[in-house]
Amino acid sequence: MKERLQKILSSRGICSRRKAEELIQAGSVLVNGETAVLGSTADPDIDEILVDGRPLPSRQQNVYIMLNKPRGYVTTLSDEKGRPTVLELVKDCGVRVYPVGRLDYDSEGLLVFTNDGEFANAQMHPKHVVDKVYEVWVKGYHDASAALLSRPITLDGYTIRRPSVKLLWAQGEKAKFLVTIHEGRNRQVRRMCEAAGMDVTRLRRVAQGNLKLGDLQAGSWRYLTEEEMAGLS
Repeated sequence: MKERLQKILSSRGICSRRKAEELIQAGSVLVNGETAVLGSTADPDIDEILVDGRPLPSRQQNVYIMLNKPRGYVTTLSDEKGRPTVLELVKDCGVRVYPVGRLDYDSEGLLVFTNDGEFANAQMHPKHVVDKVYEVWVKGYHDASAALLSRPITLDGYTIRRPSVKLLWAQGEKAKFLVTIHEGRNRQVRRMCEAAGMDVTRLRRVAQGNLKLGDLQAGSWRYLTEEEMAGLS
């Protein structure tokens, strides 16, 4: 059955659909010896599809895992500054996977990986709204901090939904919050704290939708359960 090339490349775990579009535009994809263009379709069971001169990998079993990302890793496939990437932490899972979403270099916690491009695209689509829960350590705390942090502020021209904010403890100007957000804007929680006059000293994602980080050790990963997968669909 013919499908769009970017969908085929994504489903075979080569790259995300967006990256597949870039490869096609760069002339890196051939179908039966002809350079593909955006909008091209093919049947992977019949047509010869080459990416940078290499044939498509065979269909493989889809893998879904959760990593407890530690600080000091970037959520990219490679880093021009030579910093370690999260892929180094999941390389022993047996297949090539890539992250669904991201956590910045200094952030920790729950991060999902898969080789299922369709699943990844569905999870990252703007229409797919899922709550994300963070433990947030800050400095610069004061009596009005929780109220300020709970405001639905505007980021990049977008007004976020009102977050849920729970103060776990406060000692002088230091405090720890449990913050639930409903979007995934760039560095959203850190920017929310800055707008409330606080600096984040530590940030850890502990839940995402029905997924819970639990007692998974930093730097370790595990497969998602059937129950967890059912809750993500």
